[in-house]
Amino acid sequence: MNSNPLIRLHPNDNVLVAREALALGMVVPDLGLRVRAQVPGGHKIAACRIAAGTPVRKYDAVIGVAARDIEAGDHVHAHNLALADFERDPAFCRDVRPVAMVPEAQRVTFQGYVRADGRVGTRNFVGIIASVNCSATVIHHIAQHFTPERLAAYPNVDGVAAFAQTSGCGMSSPSEHFDVLRRTLAGYARHPNLAGVLIVGLGCERNQVSALIDSQNLAGDPRVRSLVMQDTGGTRATIDAGIRAVEEMLPHANAARRSSVPASHLKIGLECGGSDGYSAITANPALGAAMDILVRQGGTAILSETPEIHGVEYLLTRRAVTPEVGQKLLDRLAWWETYTAGHNAQFNGVVGHGNQQGGLANIFEKSLGSAMKGGTTPLQAVYEYAEPIDRAGLVFMDSPGYDPVAVTGQIASGANLICFTTGRGSMFGSKPAPTLKLASNSSMYARLEQDMDINCGAVLDGEVDIAQMGQRIFDHILRAASGAPTKSEALGLGNHEFVPWHLGIVS
Repeated sequence: MNSNPLIRLHPNDNVLVAREALALGMVVPDLGLRVRAQVPGGHKIAACRIAAGTPVRKYDAVIGVAARDIEAGDHVHAHNLALADFERDPAFCRDVRPVAMVPEAQRVTFQGYVRADGRVGTRNFVGIIASVNCSATVIHHIAQHFTPERLAAYPNVDGVAAFAQTSGCGMSSPSEHFDVLRRTLAGYARHPNLAGVLIVGLGCERNQVSALIDSQNLAGDPRVRSLVMQDTGGTRATIDAGIRAVEEMLPHANAARRSSVPASHLKIGLECGGSDGYSAITANPALGAAMDILVRQGGTAILSETPEIHGVEYLLTRRAVTPEVGQKLLDRLAWWETYTAGHNAQFNGVVGHGNQQGGLANIFEKSLGSAMKGGTTPLQAVYEYAEPIDRAGLVFMDSPGYDPVAVTGQIASGANLICFTTGRGSMFGSKPAPTLKLASNSSMYARLEQDMDINCGAVLDGEVDIAQMGQRIFDHILRAASGAPTKSEALGLGNHEFVPWHLGIVS
């Protein structure tokens, strides 16, 4: 156990992070500091006097400026730290470093489901997708019919999952919103974690089932079936027809078997929620270390949540493999600046109550930790929301910071497993790709152990370093990808976390 009450993250920093709660008047002899306030764990104190208007640095990155004179030992948080934008040199490609790839013959393996198109699943579900909110009740009733008792005859099937959504009719079309919805639904329909898919529509919606199937090149896919309620005979008739359709899919799904495949087939969606002051010290960099291992194994790490790289995007553009890749990331940030203009949104500086309580003062500080999930390898590509990911290595998919929406996009893009870091304790799960939850601190892990898979607080406790924790995470990923249930799966989470991104007006 490390007994030093303060953590200096970089020699150039003028703030320190409290390892645990600090009492008013507490003296830190090694630093010659007297704490001038009660400071919660994970929060910052000034390492020296910081004059008003002077940049405040954490991890040698600017997270704001002093709103007034700050004395050594003062608590540094939203009350005296102002968000001030500054010029950031994107320095495209400057920090690109070669990746020491593991030879194919030496790559580690997991037990996955190899599909006909060569893609690999980590789970084996039958999925039911609603083209419009009007068919949401129907697909839920179909899925609820398949109780554990009825599925007992199909031991290789993980379940029948319903993916309902709240759009599909009131949106404008053609529109970006319309395209994003169709792209998202199609991404789930072709996902390798689904052995069979039933798409159910009402019949009069803008998002017609037939047009969805044709426009997204799903026609001719033997795994995909469809029903239209107005043609089938209404609610009860469609539920009955849907049950029969799923019953016909189950024997084929049950015939699937896991086999040994290289880790290069893993596509991991990276998410954080309920972040705190420890997230950038433990869980996020440790997950980044795990993703560096994955990339060396030929796999794919999907960083997202565009508002949560705001202020530190230069850390990614400098690792972009080409200037075009770096510019595409900046273009997405520019889109967000326009999209959120005039609104009290996270992109414009405000972070959530839990983030504030946990020690994060503003979006720049939160982004600093969020970006660490991607590790240190080159940025290979930037994708639109739910766009199919066809490049291995570290990639970025544009999305909001809202967890269910971001993860929905990652899964639609092809993520077959999600890693979710949290400091305050987010309760989250997803289908058909399972979620592993990583706790940033040991006290939260102990309090919420039924929800948390991995305790990255061991780094803060001095039990392991970042590299060792990264290896632990990677090993846990392989087990989960091979079928070991995650905590969120054991709790039954994932039935309500399918939330496509709504971009446009509703009329």
